[in-house]
Amino acid sequence: MQAVLKELRPTLALALPMIVGQVSQMLIGLSDNAFIGRVGTVELAAAAFTHGIFGMFYIVGIGLLLPVGVFTARDHGAGDDTGCVAWLRHGRAMSLVVGITALALLAGLSTQLHRFGQPPEVVAVMKPFYLLIAASLIPTLYFQVQRQYLDAMGRPWVGTSIMLADIALNALLNWIFIWGHLGAPALGLTGSGVATLIARTVAVGIIALWLRREPGTGGGWEWIRFRAMLQMGVPAGGSLLFESGAFAAAALMMGWLGATALAAHQIALSCAALTFMVPLGLSMATSIRISKTLGEGRRDVLCAIGFGSLGLSGVVMLTFAVVFMTGGAWLARGFTVDSAVITLAAQLLGVAALFQLFDGTQVVASGALRGLTDVKVPTVITFVAYWLVSLPVGYLLAFHTGLSALGLWIGLASGLASAAVLLGWRFHRLTRKLVI
Repeated sequence: MQAVLKELRPTLALALPMIVGQVSQMLIGLSDNAFIGRVGTVELAAAAFTHGIFGMFYIVGIGLLLPVGVFTARDHGAGDDTGCVAWLRHGRAMSLVVGITALALLAGLSTQLHRFGQPPEVVAVMKPFYLLIAASLIPTLYFQVQRQYLDAMGRPWVGTSIMLADIALNALLNWIFIWGHLGAPALGLTGSGVATLIARTVAVGIIALWLRREPGTGGGWEWIRFRAMLQMGVPAGGSLLFESGAFAAAALMMGWLGATALAAHQIALSCAALTFMVPLGLSMATSIRISKTLGEGRRDVLCAIGFGSLGLSGVVMLTFAVVFMTGGAWLARGFTVDSAVITLAAQLLGVAALFQLFDGTQVVASGALRGLTDVKVPTVITFVAYWLVSLPVGYLLAFHTGLSALGLWIGLASGLASAAVLLGWRFHRLTRKLVI
């Protein structure tokens, strides 16, 4: 226990700005939803569907780029600063390739939105917003690579400070472009997309300017680094795709249940995603600490780092679970005045309270395994948990019982529970081998 507490302090010091950064990233989307919810339920449902599709591409992109932080931390622990900067350079190049490719795919998909079984009124208003959010993927991924580099080098507050300022900018731009203030046209839902694209572009410009001071950012390409990034990034991206794809599929099935169910789903998911940022930031810090510790050759503390983070995640997520159970309706009223949406969202938040512990455990365990560069088996685990457990259970409960939207969320909870148990066991097994 003493070793766990000792290692938890530096993990927390690194995790705090990462948590703040992740929360600020979510607050941009949360503020978007709060503004859009005041426009109308159909517009909120359109935003939910858009973000469901966008999130799937975004999370795969993040998975492909995760090696930047892991390998930078490993070289930083070994004292190889030249190698650290090389990972930044190669990560930037890969982020542009991934972002442009994803935008092309999203643009092509925009012509087929009517095939997803969503309410016609939702599809009718979403395309301009959808394309603007899709375009914002390029600056978002480019920003994340640079932020990962700074986090791995022990300077996490730089990216976090920029993201905090970006929240205020995004809110201001939403106010301007949705309702046409300060002489701008009133664009409604589309205005929110304009605001998000501008805010994300400004953020990436600022962090890129800051990193111009970093020595050695120029140089040639080493294909061995691209290969190493792909060998780790493709399975990591696949793992995240299985998870995000399950949630996107759940959003799709919510649309089959109507605009009210989809809007309530978006509200509850926004709240759950916000609290998820705490263990996600902790997961990122755990990954970096484990990777750096391996670079330093201190294998004896790997268990203490990993299980200290898992324990802290459990305490934090239990607290959030209590908030969801007792204040679900109050939280929902912050997004909409539609009483039917509020009632259903509160019920979904009650289910979210139950899976908070599992969600925190699975993401921290996954981050710890990435720090060990173990990504292939976790990819199989996530496929089983989300596509062989979560979605089938959710579909059966939603459409073959009277649980409807509530059944879908129970299915999501069952998948998260499966992933938490299997990933936690995997980390325990691997660290025992490394220490022995």
